[in-house]
Amino acid sequence: MTEGNFVDYVKIYVSSGKGGKGSTHLHREKFIEKGGPDGGDGGRGGHVYLVGNKSLWTLFHLKFARHIKAGHGGDGGSARSTGADGEDKYIEVPLGTVVKDQETGDVLFEITEDGEQRILAKGGKGGLGNWHFRSSTNQTPRYSQPGMPTQEIDVLLELKVLADVGLVGFPNAGKSTLLSVLTSAKPKIADYPFTTLKPNLGIVAYRDFQSFVIADIPGIIEGAAEGKGLGHYFLRHIERNSILIFLIPADAADIKKEYEILLDELRRYNPEILDKERVIVISKCDMLDSELTAEMKANLDVTFKGMPYLMISSVAQQGLTELKDKLWEMLNVTAE
Repeated sequence: MTEGNFVDYVKIYVSSGKGGKGSTHLHREKFIEKGGPDGGDGGRGGHVYLVGNKSLWTLFHLKFARHIKAGHGGDGGSARSTGADGEDKYIEVPLGTVVKDQETGDVLFEITEDGEQRILAKGGKGGLGNWHFRSSTNQTPRYSQPGMPTQEIDVLLELKVLADVGLVGFPNAGKSTLLSVLTSAKPKIADYPFTTLKPNLGIVAYRDFQSFVIADIPGIIEGAAEGKGLGHYFLRHIERNSILIFLIPADAADIKKEYEILLDELRRYNPEILDKERVIVISKCDMLDSELTAEMKANLDVTFKGMPYLMISSVAQQGLTELKDKLWEMLNVTAE
């Protein structure tokens, strides 16, 4: 999927169908002078549904379909004929889509399962025909009910990517390169900051035909929680990950400081993110010789005491099997 096709934030206007009006028809037939009321009910207006689709990864298909309207219900007819129901509209969205009222900002609901259906706008109820209003004292009612009006709402659809593992790091930490060697994803890779402009997803193939999903988001910089850089816009995707990989390059000026800055940005965005399992991964370790590697390990043992860390090289394919084993082990512990 190209960067331009990844859309995770869209505003749409939704309108359900109005209910059909009831009929005021009076029965007329040869040799029957006063047949009485036989007006049928109006049909209900069409609903607008949101439907979860696990095959979708983006809201791109809604980018140019901002107005969605269901069909109106048909009017009632003679011989107690009920009007046709209005056409329902089904909007397919990826799993992890959060629906908010655009005016109030309130979260209405969330789509998390494949095939899950939720009514976004309910169609108006059809009006009753004059058949329902007949009585011993009112044998010829010449009135009926109108249909109920439409429901109109401006909603905000916000996608929070559902991935098992999320990659967190500064720009140029090697996140896209790691994603490209662990999965079949082909993210944009270059030697300048902010190469990644949109989140990328990939499926990691593991032993015995098992797999898990990993997500790479644009690099985070200090002040991202306040809106600096690009990472702040995509921090919400991290909320759905079970495990976070803090990717820090081996040539970083201060590995501990970079980790603390990343951690602080996540805390300022949403403190609950800090409750997630995390593992520190030192990338670009192919630049180190055996002596520097031993020295760095000694420092990391002290710096990240009791916290899992791994030293890898995406280019040299070093430590990747150990990383997959560690992630699989953590995912299974998290799931239990």
